[in-house]
Amino acid sequence: MSHTNSPPFDFAGFVNPILRKGLAAADGDDLLGILGRALNAAGMPVMRLSIGMPTLHPSLASISLSWRRDGEVQVVEVSRGDGEAEFLRSPIHALIAAEQQTGRWRIGNGEGCNEFPVLADMRREGATDYLLRIVAFAPDIAILGAAVSFATDRPGGFTEHDLATVEALLPSVALVSYRFCLSATLKEVLGAYVGPRTASRILDGRIRRGEGEVISAAILVADLRAFTLLADHEDPLRVVGWLDQHLEALGEPVEQAGGEILKFTGDGFMAVFPVEDPLARPCGVCDRALAAAQAGLARNRALVLARSAAGEPALAADLALHYGDVVYGNVGITDRLDFTAIGRAVNEASRMEKLCDEIGRNLLLSDSFAQRCAGPLVELGAFPLRGVGGPQRLWTVADPADAPI
Repeated sequence: MSHTNSPPFDFAGFVNPILRKGLAAADGDDLLGILGRALNAAGMPVMRLSIGMPTLHPSLASISLSWRRDGEVQVVEVSRGDGEAEFLRSPIHALIAAEQQTGRWRIGNGEGCNEFPVLADMRREGATDYLLRIVAFAPDIAILGAAVSFATDRPGGFTEHDLATVEALLPSVALVSYRFCLSATLKEVLGAYVGPRTASRILDGRIRRGEGEVISAAILVADLRAFTLLADHEDPLRVVGWLDQHLEALGEPVEQAGGEILKFTGDGFMAVFPVEDPLARPCGVCDRALAAAQAGLARNRALVLARSAAGEPALAADLALHYGDVVYGNVGITDRLDFTAIGRAVNEASRMEKLCDEIGRNLLLSDSFAQRCAGPLVELGAFPLRGVGGPQRLWTVADPADAPI
């Protein structure tokens, strides 16, 4: 169709709001809304806009934002593995597989509707035309580009003027999308490697060596028994897979209870549960930490039983819970830092965990931790901790399931 009588393209009127959004906002939730409303007001009847990008998140393969003319904004996260099957049936995958950057389907005529379920759904909603563009990003990270799509319900589909408008806007939309993508990637990668709370502090600029603060916290130390022996006699890649399963069983309840795993120590980890009100009795944070430890041990026992039934090696776990003040901040060398918790309380928690095997318990609580808990506990007696002056009173739960497997 000709666009001879179409109004001239108002580049600044379209692009400036997009760029302002990219400079000022923390995320792109309303980016498509700004663009969609502007296009409709200018006479281009867009009923749906979408931007999709891959991620560097450990469990998410991609994330997409879609806007509809009624104002609805939908965020779709595609999980790695099973969630990627739907992507394989999408126009985006087809375009990438064909090594093409532009795809157009006149879905009012049924084009692509038998091949791609999403196009069939849009046709039922009244869409007549669908335009998809793959925009490449700089090849400096694994996120190589974004997929930007436009759907209209205009009879006859997009005009040549519409297509020219899209081409004029696409670089600005892609640039702002890239900015949001880099910001999200930075948060995702940092969160995956150092934890979300620590990632937030790093992004706030707390990156100088020696910079930290003293916080009160419940400290959890977890360790797997006989892991070194197992690693010496089994295939290394299989060992890593087994290790991941055990760490997930123990660690997921910790994160769900508000704890943050600060450090993996090969066959275990150290986590903290910051306590905002040290004077509170009972301490809700300590109760959650204890519940997380018990849930983790229960999940690990179930894993041990399942693996044993399959004839595979299994690893029992030992956990220690302590309470005290720690220094939460940066340690290391000038150009290589670790954001972690250090201090006497951390050392004591580690020494406690080493006593689990000797005492015959999978879960040990320090006296300072036990005194802050609401539930019934069992005192085990006073025990010496290596490098700690004087014997320390230790406790455990009154749960017979705590006995070692």
